Amino acid sequence: MDVSNPMTSMAAMRSFRRDPSVTARELPKGTVRRILGIARPYRRELTFFLALVVGSSLIGVVTPLLAGDIVNRIASLDGTTGDIVRIALFIAGLAVLDAVISLGTRWYSARIGEGVIYDLRSRVFEHVQRMPVAFFTRTQTGALVSRLNNDVIGAQQAFTSTLSGVVSNVIGLVLTAGVMLTLSWQITLLSLVLVPLFVLPARRIGKRLQEITRESYGLNASMNATMTERFNVAGALLVKLFGRPTTEAESFRGRAARVRDIGVLSAMYGRFFFTALTLVAALATALVYGLGGWLAFTGSLSAGDVVALALLLSRLYGPLTALANVRVDVMSAMVSFDRVFEVLDLAPMIAEAPDAVPVPAGDRSIEFDAVSFSYPSATDVSLPSLEEVSLPEHGGPVDVLHDVSFRVEPGQLVALVGHSGAGKSTIANLVPRLYDVTGGTVRVGGIDVRTATLDSLRDAIGVVSQDAHLFHDSIRANLLYARPDATEEQLWSALEGARIAALVRSLPEGMETVVGDRGYRMSGGEKQRLAIARVLLKAPGIVILDEATAHLDSESEAAVQHALDAALSGRTSLVIAHRLSTIRSPDQILVIEDGRVAESGTHEELLALGGRYADLYRTQFADVDRSAVEVG
Repeated sequence: MDVSNPMTSMAAMRSFRRDPSVTARELPKGTVRRILGIARPYRRELTFFLALVVGSSLIGVVTPLLAGDIVNRIASLDGTTGDIVRIALFIAGLAVLDAVISLGTRWYSARIGEGVIYDLRSRVFEHVQRMPVAFFTRTQTGALVSRLNNDVIGAQQAFTSTLSGVVSNVIGLVLTAGVMLTLSWQITLLSLVLVPLFVLPARRIGKRLQEITRESYGLNASMNATMTERFNVAGALLVKLFGRPTTEAESFRGRAARVRDIGVLSAMYGRFFFTALTLVAALATALVYGLGGWLAFTGSLSAGDVVALALLLSRLYGPLTALANVRVDVMSAMVSFDRVFEVLDLAPMIAEAPDAVPVPAGDRSIEFDAVSFSYPSATDVSLPSLEEVSLPEHGGPVDVLHDVSFRVEPGQLVALVGHSGAGKSTIANLVPRLYDVTGGTVRVGGIDVRTATLDSLRDAIGVVSQDAHLFHDSIRANLLYARPDATEEQLWSALEGARIAALVRSLPEGMETVVGDRGYRMSGGEKQRLAIARVLLKAPGIVILDEATAHLDSESEAAVQHALDAALSGRTSLVIAHRLSTIRSPDQILVIEDGRVAESGTHEELLALGGRYADLYRTQFADVDRSAVEVG
């Protein structure tokens, strides 16, 4: 490691600026073994990589000795010009070999590093996809994305920069110090005396750099969060509607100005670090030439040895500086691995049983048998480090559903009605097994959903929620998400059934039209109809509608309602309705109150009963009649 190389000294500076508090963190047992498991597929590449690093270190020590040999031959006129030319050519050959080794080292480093990134990212992404909905309702998206980016990259550096740095620095330091001691132990010891003059101030600078870097990371994260919130469609609309762009710009400039100031301060500390290292190296070189020259005049040392010592000295301080903080480097990489393993070790609450069976193709019934349910606690589904605000929860889980029992026969339409928070959506979420019951059984096709294969359960059930989500992609891509092998005819048939084919044909780009972030380029009714078309393309035997027309105007609601008629035709249907006007001739109505089935029956039966449903009906339709009178 050459101290005269700015890249080398900056790498050493990064070592000092890393927060040494990571060394105080206790890593779980077995972390090292798991890291070695990650490296196992790359053991051949790692072997070649380390061999090349060792070769480069050896060349770095041999070259100064050959240069000193040339000086000795010239000074003593020993040998011929041919000998000197041959040694010079040998030095040139070593330089070429070192360049080739450098390219090989970089290739293996990239191969190993990018491979580790690929493996870890793929594993984390696949694992997170299996997590339950409760995980995503608690987890901060930015923190989760950081695990896939920053921590994965930090982990792969353990196999590239950290590992190669430790190996090359140790070998380079041992070889360099050993050769220097054989040439002149006096000069070597005096050179080492100057090390504290650099290392001790560097540690003080490093502490300040850690504080600056930590603040910089925090401010950058805050700016990123601000941009993410303000640049999505909903955030941009809010800023414009409330007329706050000037205030937002001023707030952002304040954060950006602080990042700018920190950047200038960090650059000056970095330059001071580099200057101090260069100065100490220059002083040591002057010492070598001064003391070495005196020893050469006294006959204790040759001129070539003085030159070799000066050249070797430039390779002594870099490794010493880097190894002074090697524990922090290693621990930083291991902590990154531990943060990745932390996500991988969080077991999904919804897992497929080893002996799971597919949902029977001919039976599309739904049955709730004495079902009780309480939402899982944070410790069961999430990690405090993935939540922006994580507070301890007091008490145990609170039951949301209590002894809920009902049955939906194949082809029937059952409506769930009740006030907000009564438990209707929770019931709907238990059917496709977004959550698992805490008591009782939910059956689809006559089998417990916990014993059904997840693929067959997802294939059997289609859901249209009140806030239909569309990916920032084309209409075609959003439809094909439900059925990737669908033909063009099937796509248009689904759009026709959802009463939106005419609109799609009228668009300049037709089915290739990009719907925008979360589908914001489409109106609410158009988004809902595209979501219905997606379900029609999937062609499930069971359809769940969760307030599918809750936020639509009367015209859009009418269009969506016609599309829903096509979606529900011939299918087992579970419909959640806050407005009773959206229910059309259900076979059964369940009134949900406080997590219980308070009443059940047909529309006429429940009205005749004069209970909660009758109260809901009178309240809602009285409001409608009153509005009609006021408008008239």
